[in-house]
Amino acid sequence: MQNHNQTSLETKAGGGREGAQAFDDFMEAFDAFREANDDRLDQIEKRMSADVLTDEKAERISKAMDEHEKRMERLVLKGLRPPAGGAETASGQPSEHRSAFEAYVRGGDESRLRRLEEKAMSGLVGADGGFLVPSETEVEIGRRLAAVSPIRGIAGVRTVSSAVLKKPFAITGAQTGWVGQADARPQTAAPQLAELAFPTMELYAMPAATNALLDDAAVDIDAWVGEEVEQAFAAQEGAAFVSGDGVSRPRGFMAYPTVSESNWAWGSVGTVATGSNGAFLAGTAADALIDLIYALKAGYRQNASFVMNRRTQSTIRKLKDAEGNYLWQPPTAAGGRATLMGFPVVEAEAMPDIAAGARAIAFGDFGRFYLVVDRQGVRVLRDPYSAKPYVLFYTTKRVGGGIQDFDAAKLLSFSA
Repeated sequence: MQNHNQTSLETKAGGGREGAQAFDDFMEAFDAFREANDDRLDQIEKRMSADVLTDEKAERISKAMDEHEKRMERLVLKGLRPPAGGAETASGQPSEHRSAFEAYVRGGDESRLRRLEEKAMSGLVGADGGFLVPSETEVEIGRRLAAVSPIRGIAGVRTVSSAVLKKPFAITGAQTGWVGQADARPQTAAPQLAELAFPTMELYAMPAATNALLDDAAVDIDAWVGEEVEQAFAAQEGAAFVSGDGVSRPRGFMAYPTVSESNWAWGSVGTVATGSNGAFLAGTAADALIDLIYALKAGYRQNASFVMNRRTQSTIRKLKDAEGNYLWQPPTAAGGRATLMGFPVVEAEAMPDIAAGARAIAFGDFGRFYLVVDRQGVRVLRDPYSAKPYVLFYTTKRVGGGIQDFDAAKLLSFSA
């Protein structure tokens, strides 16, 4: 059983023994943190305040846990990389588009790609020039983004071929009623529909490479392009999906109007107050989180997640329930997610810190709450002139986002 568990863990980690060791280091740090935080809480209970050294020790170990967690994430991402050579056709040979794209990236040969795009008569050709990447490369970019972009990883994702996705949504269902067998059937009100529009905005990255790298036949171009653009795209997406204002970028879920859950109406996101400005009300942190969880309807709770930044998560780690059990629990395996009161915790750096009036924690079914819209087609423009001796690759994709179901998530407001 031990060998089976170890093998399973190493597979999940995507990094073999290194991944297993990273997970063990994380769990050791968590045990040390729990011990230090228990000492801190005992001192607060006995003396109304904790020793400065104990506070510093707990905080130092908490930061070490963050570093171990990031290391595990890097190893999991490393495991997502495809084998050398990339995707091939059923015959075992690279697709015609992929071969032409590789020749363009490595040596600037546009002729084969130009013929392919002329034959396709694609409506996705952009005014900024460049060529569409092969589907293998686009899938590689999308897969890597889903792994490192926190909101994309849990949100609904739709790929479209137009600049704007328009989606009707029923605010109220069709009216119904009970009648007897021979009773007249009075006319009922029609369902009320709203049209949601999700325009796509342009996102770009500009990785650079030396000619020596491009001349190396062993370099997998699909994986290289995916790796180079993932961090630039993920950082921009991560911020936009949370707090983007909708101007030249997607509209983030924190940019929509909010209202107290007792007064909730379509078009706003409901909030639950902690009862204290900038903090949890003393001794009631678990109660506030329970109120947040049950502000969500049962159908949404089944696939719900908590979303917060690492500083808020650091505060949450120190909380216990009335029986002395920690509310936050570490992942059960490398590549897994920590949980809070049984629900997964997703770390999004763009979420606000805990402060007076801040809505620092979101909870909901993000697959139904927030929609990410990708316009089909990632384009690459090769530029060997602007930064000699480097070759620049101006890579663009169009992406949008917005709330699609305002009832599918709630926010915890640190207010009285």
